[in-house]
Amino acid sequence: MQFDTAAEKLGLEDYLCDILKTPNRTVTVNFPVKMDDGTIKVFTGYRVQHNNARGPYKGGIRFSPHVDLDEVNALASWMTWKTAVVDIPFGGAKGGVACDPFELSEGELESLTRRFAYEISDIIGPHVDIPAPDINTNAQVMAWIVDTYSMGQRQDVFAVVTGKPLFLGGSEGRTEATGRGVVITAMEAVNDLGLQPEDLTAILQGYGNVGSNAARILDEEGVKVIGVSDISTALYDPEGLDLKDLEDYVSEHRLLEGYERAEHISPKEKLLEMEADILVPAAIENQITAENADSIKAKLVVEGANGPTTPEADRILYEKGVLVVPDILANAGGVTVSYFEWIQNIQREQWPYELVVSKLTDKMVSAYRTVRNLADEEGVDMRTAAYMIAIGKVAEAITTRGIFP
Repeated sequence: MQFDTAAEKLGLEDYLCDILKTPNRTVTVNFPVKMDDGTIKVFTGYRVQHNNARGPYKGGIRFSPHVDLDEVNALASWMTWKTAVVDIPFGGAKGGVACDPFELSEGELESLTRRFAYEISDIIGPHVDIPAPDINTNAQVMAWIVDTYSMGQRQDVFAVVTGKPLFLGGSEGRTEATGRGVVITAMEAVNDLGLQPEDLTAILQGYGNVGSNAARILDEEGVKVIGVSDISTALYDPEGLDLKDLEDYVSEHRLLEGYERAEHISPKEKLLEMEADILVPAAIENQITAENADSIKAKLVVEGANGPTTPEADRILYEKGVLVVPDILANAGGVTVSYFEWIQNIQREQWPYELVVSKLTDKMVSAYRTVRNLADEEGVDMRTAAYMIAIGKVAEAITTRGIFP
């Protein structure tokens, strides 16, 4: 629905819509892994390469029991629009393995990662398709992929993935990049609304990498963070949460459950409807729906997750006057710094933290202003404007390159 709305505004020809909706390649692999107890289990993995008209495919790899081809297809297309809207020369891809990584030992996880990397090694590469971390994957998983791919190439190929450890070609500022991008766009929106950060409160749904970093950086900007949630519970304190204490607790216990220095909200989904100026959905998709959108009290919604707001909820929020900064813009900080990491790998450089943050800020602010200006010109919400920009850029690349043969 989001694509069709933007494509209609752009007046795209039917053949272009067909190309843009259809992934270039979908790969499903089934592979055995020897477990610690000597048994053999077969796992299923996917890599979907959606579009590379503007550059190599780019997108994360996730490990989750819920991974399937439909999910990976959708996420791959989102990556195409995300790289286009922030104007970095990549296309879109996504990958994943259907597994529960929390039930695997580290040795089993390494074996699974290496075998999956081997299975897709003929379709990835630094100038072809560059994976990155996603849900339940991290710098260590990326290091295993680098090593596996490099063994096959008989040379070190650090640029095959991004999100690596610093000492293996990773970039300063990469871990926090998605959360920082959320806050950069949030602060631009706050300025547009004529508000002052120190007068504002924020609630964040999701306290993983994106949510926790966004909370910390919002606090640094002067915004009072009064609520957070994860899969286990939701915490609320109208006086402001002690984020350092919360960070220490989560690093020890992994989840927010059991934390005693804030009120627990039940059911945790109700946290979305609490009084706050800024709402950051940074968990999973379809959290703001037609059922709860009218109860959202925030002036500003900044999407840290992919697809947290349904099209019906979008319409309700727009009619209520709530400003929504869409996912393909708001959470593009991660892929932007991944691009910076890739450049550093290709050039054999290591940029200082301050330079990475400065370049990220410039990219995100420029993208936000471009989207906001088009939204104002066309009289549409920011999501439609963002899709119009992204789809327009990819469509232009396709028509200019032409159709082979």
